[in-house]
Amino acid sequence: MDLKLTDNLFVVTGATSGFGKAIAEALVKENAKVIINARGEEKLIDFQKAYPKNLEYISGDITTDATISALTRKIGDRKLSGFVINAGGPPAKSFIQTQLTDWDKAYESILRWKVKITKEILPLLERHDYGRIVYIESASVKQPIENLVLSNSLRLAVVGFVKTLSQEIADRGITLNILAPGYHATPAMERLFDNKSMLLGITPTEAQTVFEKEIKVGKMGKPEDLASLALWLLSPYSRYVTGQTISVDGGLIKSVFS
Repeated sequence: MDLKLTDNLFVVTGATSGFGKAIAEALVKENAKVIINARGEEKLIDFQKAYPKNLEYISGDITTDATISALTRKIGDRKLSGFVINAGGPPAKSFIQTQLTDWDKAYESILRWKVKITKEILPLLERHDYGRIVYIESASVKQPIENLVLSNSLRLAVVGFVKTLSQEIADRGITLNILAPGYHATPAMERLFDNKSMLLGITPTEAQTVFEKEIKVGKMGKPEDLASLALWLLSPYSRYVTGQTISVDGGLIKSVFS
């Protein structure tokens, strides 16, 4: 199926590993043009060298105002078709383990920068009455995950602002949707394995088995599983889907409205 993405310009943050990299690669395979962002310039350079005609990059911490402004300048006057807002989350902690400073940092790393970058890119999309924004969050917005109280709490605020904004601009050809991944084979999950192994006194490999027992399909997802859906949400075909939080979880979430 031709998703009509050829030569369209997209931005993907957190693009050198996990979901971000899988989405960027999927866009390139559809002959899209992609500006990729991550903190590590060396990995960005290697990624860009693999697809020199389709990728350009900007390095920096996307949660900072300076990098967001630099990215906006990089886009310039070009027509922007879509944006994937993606970055790592706060450390795994229980509520008892947290300090108030952890909550302040979680606000910065989960919510504030996404509000800032959305405000920056919205006018770029409104110029052409078209755009697709996809936020990569977590299944924790639908079913709390043990020892992730910071993520469980602050990501819900992202869902609230995205849903509200989607209603405000629904008639402008711009859609906003959230993907809520469950357990996938990404570096973020490896940190959860380590945390679980310490709590239970088991090996990280045994901890992975504990997580996989919660998944109804019986095994971890791959980043490409999520990327395929993200690609459709970034395409013109998704024009009638906005303000949704869609789980990609292998049956992890038990809610009827997952």
